[in-house]
Amino acid sequence: MDYAERLLAWFDINKREMPWRNTNDPYAIWVSEIMLQQTQVDTVIPYYERFIDRFPTIHSLASASLEEVYTYWQGLGYYRRAENLHKGARMIDEVYGGVFPTDSDLIKKIPGIGPYTLGAILSIAFHKPIPAVDGNVMRILARQFLIEEDVSIAKNRKIFDERVMALMPSDPNRFNQALMELGALVCTPKNPKCTACPVQTLCGGYQTGVAENYPVKSKKVNSKTLYYYVIIFKKEQSYYMVKRPEEGLLANTWGFVMLDKTVFDNIKHQLLLVKPLNTVRHVFTHLKWEMKPLLVSNRENEMPKETMDQISQGRFVTLAQMEALPIATAFKKVIEQIPNR
Repeated sequence: MDYAERLLAWFDINKREMPWRNTNDPYAIWVSEIMLQQTQVDTVIPYYERFIDRFPTIHSLASASLEEVYTYWQGLGYYRRAENLHKGARMIDEVYGGVFPTDSDLIKKIPGIGPYTLGAILSIAFHKPIPAVDGNVMRILARQFLIEEDVSIAKNRKIFDERVMALMPSDPNRFNQALMELGALVCTPKNPKCTACPVQTLCGGYQTGVAENYPVKSKKVNSKTLYYYVIIFKKEQSYYMVKRPEEGLLANTWGFVMLDKTVFDNIKHQLLLVKPLNTVRHVFTHLKWEMKPLLVSNRENEMPKETMDQISQGRFVTLAQMEALPIATAFKKVIEQIPNR
């Protein structure tokens, strides 16, 4: 048996059950692939099922408001993914009559679809022989073929694309999925299960005992930490929440007023502290937030002018009303501490 035959035989026995594996609908596959970016399969499944149940077609997603889409995305994080799905659905609905295009040049124009997602959709939904190379696949190939090129350098992706195409059989649908599954279940970043690998005898890393030295990857730059005071204005049983800008981190989601130390020091004498809450730490891909939440009382027209640029984008809401808003996880950690929940 050659490489592909061994891999596909293993995949047929060991593949996990996933709802998006029961369809060839490019829309459903697109949604699943976007959700799976930066997120584990077990986490995605219930969100995917709820999302597809509410938005079963491209047209239904395109017709919804972005706010509602965020509500169904809430908890998955990386909200820009949901925004791009919504933009993409509207584009397909308006330009292609709600029918997902099959031409790769057209698919590339859809917001949020990069080379990996393009390959996944074309190979899984349309059975086209296109590589779908993500971090899992690069790790497998680097170990098996002792590829020395740095996987963090974009131009080196071509090396891995070409390697996949050299191995690809007449069944790109199952082959690409099998590679992804091998990376998730066997050829893991740490402590790979080499003895369970169907292609171990063809793996240079296993044969020479250096598998865990691959892939070659530049060292990560230490993430920056930003420090904020989170000001929760309270009026009776309502709390002031603000909608974040349309661009930037956590775009279009809801949170609280955030102030750096300099601004806070200038206005703290204007605030009537009700209760300090526990510090919240939240980690993004290249950034960390350290947030000190303060619950403060509010009288009409008492909010400091230094916060007006944020306050103009918000409103008072009850804890119950918060449940209907797309709120990022960073702020959910703050909400959990508000008394009388």
